[in-house]
Amino acid sequence: MFFLLSMVFSFLDLYLFFEFNCLVFSHISFDVVIYIDWMTCIFMSFVLYISSLIFNYSKEYMSGDVFLKRFIFLMVMFVFSMMMMILSMNMVAILVGWDGLGLVSYALVIYYQSSKSFNAGMLTALSNRIGDAAILMSIALMSGKLGSWNFLFYDYNMILIVIFLVLAAITKSAQIPFSSWLPAAMAAPTPVSSLVHSSTLVTAGVYLLIRVSEFIDSRVLSVLLYLSLFTMFMAGLSANFEFDLKKIIALSTLSQLGLMISILCLGGSSLAFFHLLTHALFKALLFMCAGAIIHNMGDVQDIRYMGGQINFLPLSCMCMSISNFALCGIPFMAGFYSKDLIAEFLSMSVSGVLVYTIFYLSIGLTVSYSVRLSYFIFFGDYNVSSLSCMGEKNNMLMNYSMLGLIFFVVFMGSFFSWSFLPTPYFIYLPIGMKLMTLLMIFLGGMLGYEANKIKYYYSNMSMYKLKMFISGMWNLPVLSTLGLIGSFLLVGKKIFKEFDHGWLEFYGKSGLSDFLIWFVVQTQIYSVNHIKIYLLILLFFLVLILMIF
Repeated sequence: MFFLLSMVFSFLDLYLFFEFNCLVFSHISFDVVIYIDWMTCIFMSFVLYISSLIFNYSKEYMSGDVFLKRFIFLMVMFVFSMMMMILSMNMVAILVGWDGLGLVSYALVIYYQSSKSFNAGMLTALSNRIGDAAILMSIALMSGKLGSWNFLFYDYNMILIVIFLVLAAITKSAQIPFSSWLPAAMAAPTPVSSLVHSSTLVTAGVYLLIRVSEFIDSRVLSVLLYLSLFTMFMAGLSANFEFDLKKIIALSTLSQLGLMISILCLGGSSLAFFHLLTHALFKALLFMCAGAIIHNMGDVQDIRYMGGQINFLPLSCMCMSISNFALCGIPFMAGFYSKDLIAEFLSMSVSGVLVYTIFYLSIGLTVSYSVRLSYFIFFGDYNVSSLSCMGEKNNMLMNYSMLGLIFFVVFMGSFFSWSFLPTPYFIYLPIGMKLMTLLMIFLGGMLGYEANKIKYYYSNMSMYKLKMFISGMWNLPVLSTLGLIGSFLLVGKKIFKEFDHGWLEFYGKSGLSDFLIWFVVQTQIYSVNHIKIYLLILLFFLVLILMIF
């Protein structure tokens, strides 16, 4: 329904704007604003379709779970929070959806209730709280300056509000220096990862940036461009050294988010939205395939154990290959139409040698880790157990859910580029620059294939520190946790001990209650034995009563 509605809105160039005035207090107008256009409708259609397939997938993936009903309710709350964020043009309503995403994501990351998932959940929640605080600051500024929380009344001179909104977006979309929570959130069940990394949590930040892109100052955009480019490069490099299947796909998501934000900074917000939609399709499918393999292997996530899966799970491997092709931008899959257009748009813009080089290196690294992943899973050695009963018949519901996305992963890119781009892009480039994307895809594939053939790549101990540095996301997880906040935690402990449980306790709760008890006892003694003091207290009481009434 929403998809058909988006086509109607797009072709007729319509939008609906509902504003309900709740309260006017002083100069501030409290309004509920709902904004519906083709972008809102198509994004909601993608969120609802992907989440419906994932709910169906979860029925089998989580079949042995005692609290399956609770899990489904949490996922439904997640989808509703995302819908609230998509529909609203009001900062407070956006904050409600934004905070709902953060809260439910914490509940889902700690779902398995181990120490690892607890730490990952805390890192996820606290990283996202920075963005929530930034949105609260922007709400306060909008209240003071504009008297409303609607984007439509925005003043172009108010750069501070936009800085806070950009900060919120980069925390939710995990750009440097907030990248470490995204792979850590893989402690959640795989259906959650599939929903979070395709069309909900991480895309909320990009969607917010697309909505406010015309208000963002050029200086803020230039800083954001370099942050997103280095995030893209760092994630692609880390994925080439990672062995955890879900973390590799999470780093792939991080790389694609960097791609979307970098092209948005160069003025291609419609291209960023185009890639957001195609990425949602193939990334959801990729996570579903990974979940099917993990489910069949008895919850093993290390790709070094997973060889020869093409013999056991041909359908899952076929779906995984198709989604990998779309991720790499192989012609003519869904990812090609958005990714190739983005690369050519960047080539045509005057952005500098550094931006151009890092962007194309990142494209090559994407193909490299995709080929590496395929090599390990499809053709490597099966290293788990000599006796196994793996097969497609064990997970028919999961297969049906995956097949529901195959058609869209292949055809949706071309359909979207023909139907929904408001103006066609005409990009004229020299033949060398035109073929650069295909050249980087070919070189990245060669690098991934050769690196897997050479065991030196993994076994050489002299390169161990470099490999740990690269696979550890340039030490960002360490800096985000104990590396950065250890001293702050120590200061907090001292303040808590010396002030909260020390002087404030002595002069506050305990000391005050002891003084009041002593005072009341003394007053009682004096009032019983001295008629003058009793009459004086009575006089004070009467004066107090008269002052009140």
